[in-house]
Amino acid sequence: MDRSAQILTPSQLNILARDLLEGAFPSVWVEAELGSVTRPASGHMYFTLKDARAQIRAALFKPKSQWLKFVPREGMRVLARGRLTLYEARGEYQMVLDHMEEAGEGALRRAYEQLKARLDAEGLFAPERKRALPAHVRRLAVITSPTGAAVRDVLSVLERRFPLLEVDLLPSLVQGDSAAAQITALLRSADASGRYDVILLTRGGGSMEDLWAFNDEQLARAIAASTTPVVSAVGHETDFSLADFAADLRAPTPSVAAELLVPDQRDLQLRLRRQAARLVQLQRHGLGQAMQRADRALLRLNAQSPQNRLQLLQRRQQDLARRLAGIWQQQHERRLARLRHAAVVLRNGHPQRQLDALGQRLQRALPRVEAAMARQLQRDTLRLRALARSMEAVSPLATVARGYAILTREDDGRLVRSPLDVAPGDALKARVQDGVIDVVVADRDM
Repeated sequence: MDRSAQILTPSQLNILARDLLEGAFPSVWVEAELGSVTRPASGHMYFTLKDARAQIRAALFKPKSQWLKFVPREGMRVLARGRLTLYEARGEYQMVLDHMEEAGEGALRRAYEQLKARLDAEGLFAPERKRALPAHVRRLAVITSPTGAAVRDVLSVLERRFPLLEVDLLPSLVQGDSAAAQITALLRSADASGRYDVILLTRGGGSMEDLWAFNDEQLARAIAASTTPVVSAVGHETDFSLADFAADLRAPTPSVAAELLVPDQRDLQLRLRRQAARLVQLQRHGLGQAMQRADRALLRLNAQSPQNRLQLLQRRQQDLARRLAGIWQQQHERRLARLRHAAVVLRNGHPQRQLDALGQRLQRALPRVEAAMARQLQRDTLRLRALARSMEAVSPLATVARGYAILTREDDGRLVRSPLDVAPGDALKARVQDGVIDVVVADRDM
């Protein structure tokens, strides 16, 4: 037997153990008491989660620890979410957290409900104080993170439905300690400028802690005091913030907010074609009436028969006809130019361009996917080898290979473990490494 196939290094063994642990517990919630809380200069946090009988080593790394709304202390009871893993360098089992809050109802939820009740009692959320959105939005201010999924969804829908809309992106933090103040300042500045028809506040979904900036009291009051209508689209459909209640309109998602703000360009194109046709019809009708009035005036002049006056009025009639025809032609050409410009803009926003860009992104992503599959295959191979060695270690055939035999009764196949299981004359089968031997019991010794 090749023993080299069974030998693992500590690193390989720890990789196998870590993969098994992370695969069995990808995400788990734990309610426990904090112990041994330390926070070195790196900004990471290390502590234990314990109860009366056991404890677990845990870590909350700096990017996540910056969003904590409380100061972790010894003995504090918390509710933590994370994954189980193994630190390969030391072979230590631990829990890496991605979220932690005070246990029980939670400080954030209590603060949210208390502030909501107080502002509601003041009438800040009353339906009668909400303003109607304009029928046609010409300029829109979008206050959100410039790198989040929400702004991509909003701009994509606006570009598809109404590419002629003027959109100003006012970049802001959307979570963290300074996010609420920054959003409030941008909202007040956009409202004071008088430039915008509507202001949109938006961000993607997340936990209550992630959305906390939109539960700020000053932000809610600024929304209520804004003279410019405010639309709030914060989080997913099931997420509600104080900004949603204070806004003039709450949209369940950023994409829905964009659809509510602008009409579909296809409907506008149809309306433009109908209006252009009606305009041409009205102009022709007006020109015909003017020509008829001129003809009647000419007839009246002819009835009076003063030659010099007739010639003068004829010249005026001809001049008026030329001017009317010129005015009609100019207006017709201007409207045709506007329609051609709108058609060019719509062609530039064709979905095929977006499909080409998505195809390029897919081609760039394929090498990363293939590399990830190769790494997963290597881990699966190590795991299968370990399982094979475990099965081989407990297999009875390994015992037979070392020179032992397995005895079973010929009549019922039961395993013979003791002389008491047989009697003289019984027929047995003896399984050895390379076959089976039929034997008969001559005698038994106790």
